[in-house]
Amino acid sequence: MSLYTLTYSPGAEGWPSFYSFYPEKMIGMNNYFYSFKGANLYRHNTNETRNNFYGVQYSSQLTSVINDSPLENKLFKTINLEGDSPWTMSPMDTDLAQNYGEIDAAWFDKKEQSYYAFIRSNTQTPPPILQYAQRSTGGIGKPSAVNSLSPTTQAIEFSITPLVSIGNVVSIGDYLYYAAGPSFSVPVLAGEIIDITVNLPAGDNYITIDNTTPGATPVPNAGVFIMYIKSATAESHGLLGHYLRFVATNTDTSKVELFSVESEVMKSYP
Repeated sequence: MSLYTLTYSPGAEGWPSFYSFYPEKMIGMNNYFYSFKGANLYRHNTNETRNNFYGVQYSSQLTSVINDSPLENKLFKTINLEGDSPWTMSPMDTDLAQNYGEIDAAWFDKKEQSYYAFIRSNTQTPPPILQYAQRSTGGIGKPSAVNSLSPTTQAIEFSITPLVSIGNVVSIGDYLYYAAGPSFSVPVLAGEIIDITVNLPAGDNYITIDNTTPGATPVPNAGVFIMYIKSATAESHGLLGHYLRFVATNTDTSKVELFSVESEVMKSYP
């Protein structure tokens, strides 16, 4: 069980903050706040180091929801922080729970005293079933052949007659998965796509993958179904849902102000 110190604000007429420290006793005297911990006496608000209590450094954390137009299904693309410091936004999710997003504090770009970043999907490997409906996931079909080009690379070939089109949505840097029969329902990470070669007059229609991706298993044979998931680092597909829930964390030890959290949101049309 975690123990916290809960504070009351007369101005807000509520209980706005939970503090990680847990004193044994507290007392206010001569305009100062004192507490006792481990038989030691501490006076609060007397140094410039924030979130340091009894020799332990904590972080600032807040949880909130962006819920404009609650009856509409929306796509949340970016986060804009109005403040003087970037925050790590993780976890981020929606009511649809198809996937989770995150933004590291280092990914924000500062523009006119605001911090901007796009939401990157925190994709599981293998992906959960709910993620198959995401725009970042697409199927190609069954390969006609699987060839090993080296101990760490494979060429996944597709038929030309009849044509199995690789398509122009899949790109280098995406991750390739395969699912074996008879149900084809359990995807396995095969590796990162490093080349796409389509020259139908020359008889070329294949994808080259790197099997050294952590957790990857080479494609065993041509009797599988091939699918891909877009790289969450290379491009943002956002998070889909009626509302966006996020946890913001800041590890600065100096004073930090956060005025507002905004998101670029567009209505989703199925």
